[in-house]
Amino acid sequence: MAEEADSCFLGFDFSTQQLKVVAIDGDLEVILQSSVQFDSELPEFRTRGGVHIHEDKLTVTSPALMFVKALDVLLEKMRSAGFDFSRVRAVSGSGQQHGSVFWRKGARQTLKHLDPQKHLHLQLQECFALQDCPVWMDSSTSDQCQFLEEAVGGAQRLADVTGSRAYERFTGSQIAKIYRSKPEEFSETERISLISSFASSLFLGDYAPIDFSDGSGMNLMDIFERRWSQVCLDSAAPQLADRLGDLTPSAAVLGCVSLYFSERFGFAQSCKVVAFTGDNPGSLAGMRLQEGDLAVSLGTSDTVFLWIRDPRPSIEGHIFCNPVDCSAYMALICFKNGSFTRERIRDECAGGSWERFSSALSSTPMGNHGNIGMYFDVMEITPPAVGVHRFNAEGQRVSSFEQDVEIRAVLEGQFLAKRVHAEKLGYKILPGTRVLATGGASSNKDILQVLSDVFNAPVYTIDVTDSACLGCAYRALHALEEETGASFSETLRNAPDPQLAVRPTPGAQEVYAPLMLRYAALEAQLLKDRQKSLHLL
Repeated sequence: MAEEADSCFLGFDFSTQQLKVVAIDGDLEVILQSSVQFDSELPEFRTRGGVHIHEDKLTVTSPALMFVKALDVLLEKMRSAGFDFSRVRAVSGSGQQHGSVFWRKGARQTLKHLDPQKHLHLQLQECFALQDCPVWMDSSTSDQCQFLEEAVGGAQRLADVTGSRAYERFTGSQIAKIYRSKPEEFSETERISLISSFASSLFLGDYAPIDFSDGSGMNLMDIFERRWSQVCLDSAAPQLADRLGDLTPSAAVLGCVSLYFSERFGFAQSCKVVAFTGDNPGSLAGMRLQEGDLAVSLGTSDTVFLWIRDPRPSIEGHIFCNPVDCSAYMALICFKNGSFTRERIRDECAGGSWERFSSALSSTPMGNHGNIGMYFDVMEITPPAVGVHRFNAEGQRVSSFEQDVEIRAVLEGQFLAKRVHAEKLGYKILPGTRVLATGGASSNKDILQVLSDVFNAPVYTIDVTDSACLGCAYRALHALEEETGASFSETLRNAPDPQLAVRPTPGAQEVYAPLMLRYAALEAQLLKDRQKSLHLL
């Protein structure tokens, strides 16, 4: 059908430092990419890295109007490049998780009656009760976190309901802080959006609901009932449900773009707005994870994304509703000691050479003769521990390893930790499991071989440049197909496949299954000893 062949789908990403867009056609080919850098292209907002870091060094915010003006600039750029907006059948997008926007009373009326002759930012500049919104880098709410956990019955209880223990960057604690520290601004607030639902509100010309997946990153939503948790709302602020509005499935079609966009840019009036979500859920869609898969991003810090059917929330990691399968979940685990730690061991034990690092891996056996190392150069998140801890095959502490042993120990220790903590959250390795590797270290085949062996699954590499944007363009397409009953993976069966890098070495499972149990026991003991020493202090 000519109309189908000519149609395209937009995915936006309102991230920390920039606003990006990707357009794909009906064949899933990327036909346009564009972006607006906040610091350099919108200098009037005086951000550094897209944010304002306040004097206390803990409070971190971004101007709400900056995101609006960035959208003005981006759409004008696309128009100047000759982009034909009338081809767009649906738009979706993502926003940096946890950030919130406080709309002033009366803003809804303004949104509903936008003048297509004027830029958005000129019309919305009086619409925010807070000019600067809290973002994910903020860590100023430890008192509110403590209060929330106590109100619910402890950290584990809060995780059982909302998918995570209380985190300073999560929206619930941020709202609680604003309610107490800025009562006037709070009482002026008509609606609180996440950055994702704020962005979809701009396209819709009305307040858009928060989607289940991004809503899972607030410490306010019951992720199993998929509705607000009253006890969490009450501990944050009074009458909060009215200010947050309803929740919606992540694949919901919210309506069509407002007349502003069709009259100013030539969008078809039938162009659909699909619920926007968080950037991490957007990336899960962009990486096209399926049940049983996990993605490992090997960067400055390492992040593990998991597709989970039966989650077991823990005080470590985060569980969110899955953005592309409403009956499933996704989990996210962050490990602070990533590439810097690997590079330190490379410098100390391989003279700074990855080649020598790799040959050390080839010369040592899987399982490293039973030696296990835990390398926490900085205070780790998962688990909360610090320091370097080495254990020999008998489980006794040792002060050092030979260089080749140390090299294998850092990788095995890091990857065993990822598998142990993934399984704690309810992750199961299935017969068709794939490990998708991204980030700097994913170009080193010898490192990937250890990853493959520890997980006993093939490792594939994927290019995740702009994965959140791409994922949201895919989600826009899928939302229109979903009415026919097509699953997300069926809709995307013709998308480019990840590249197979390595398969597990035969016998890996027999080596690493017992090692995993030993690692978990040693880590538990380490935490117990740490608690004891803190108690003595």
